[in-house]
Amino acid sequence: MGLTSNTVLALAILAGVLLFAATVWFWPKLAGRSWRSVLGRIGLLLAAQVALFAAVGLAANKSFLFYGSWADLFGQETSIGKVVDHSMSSDDIKVVDKQHLDVPGGAKPQVGGQILKVAITGQKSKITSLGYVWLPPEYFQPQYKETNFPASVVLTGYPGIAENLIKGLDYPMTAFKQAKTGKMKPMILVMLRPTVSGNRDTECVDIPDGPQSETFFGVDLPQAVQSTFRVGKKPENMGFIGNSTGGYCALKIAAHYPQSFGAAAGLSAYYEAADDPTTGDLFHGDAKLKARANVLQSMKTKQPAGTSFLVTSSEKGEPNLAGTKKFIKLVKGPDRVSSIILDSGGHNFNTWRREIPPMLVWMSGRIQA
Repeated sequence: MGLTSNTVLALAILAGVLLFAATVWFWPKLAGRSWRSVLGRIGLLLAAQVALFAAVGLAANKSFLFYGSWADLFGQETSIGKVVDHSMSSDDIKVVDKQHLDVPGGAKPQVGGQILKVAITGQKSKITSLGYVWLPPEYFQPQYKETNFPASVVLTGYPGIAENLIKGLDYPMTAFKQAKTGKMKPMILVMLRPTVSGNRDTECVDIPDGPQSETFFGVDLPQAVQSTFRVGKKPENMGFIGNSTGGYCALKIAAHYPQSFGAAAGLSAYYEAADDPTTGDLFHGDAKLKARANVLQSMKTKQPAGTSFLVTSSEKGEPNLAGTKKFIKLVKGPDRVSSIILDSGGHNFNTWRREIPPMLVWMSGRIQA
């Protein structure tokens, strides 16, 4: 039974209910002061608490998909697999697995598209990160064999995993349905987590004497995508999307690298690099580097280049509303800015699922093949 299965969650809930009932039933019998009675009460309380926390943890993981399997939870998922499709690999991107969408006829790439599991290596940053690439059905259809496609990088939040973008936020399926109904153009999606150095939250920063995460996303990644897939080499050919930490990275990288990305969408983005135990010392006392990591500061000094930005927030439930309004005011033409401001919505998957379909339509109108 998988970590995210309904059966495991149901069993955990059932165990919690039964242990609670057992605690109530046996408590009078264990009311004595003997060591056996005391140990019995302690055992029942501990068992009930463990079951309760397990149920809550499993429910949270099922909703947010922090871990995709038992092996992932216990740190045993270390293998990146083996290359199975050399025709789609390059020096920068190695295909290690592939899967298809659960749609009628989806086993055929020209009908349901294809999701490639890939290992991406940055030539300049020397960072290698696992991710997924969604190739739409049109990519495999004969009439489009000489056609380029627009592409967007998509990042999770921290400490999310790239699978969240497929299983939890349904990016490939949403893009498939939106393109099938003519609401957006077919688009390649390159899906990763922002954490590209172990489990450290690098905030997409080039850390002195540390991981060069900004260089990986701003320079290496677009070059790798363009050299491997049929994607143009102009900024209007590529977009950057992310939620939470990923949204912060998307806005910042697009502001710093307008020569690489023509559009960026930050869902529930924040605007200043986090500073906590998960990040460690990002700037090593370098004030200029810290200022560069501030998105609002970057927008104040950015030379407008025709970049399009989309930001999202909620009137009630999101902590980034004030920062989002400041960002909107800082965008100067010919750069453009759009927004999605919900009446209410928290910092969670449910909110982002409400924003992703219109965001993809917006992105489709801002980047091109």
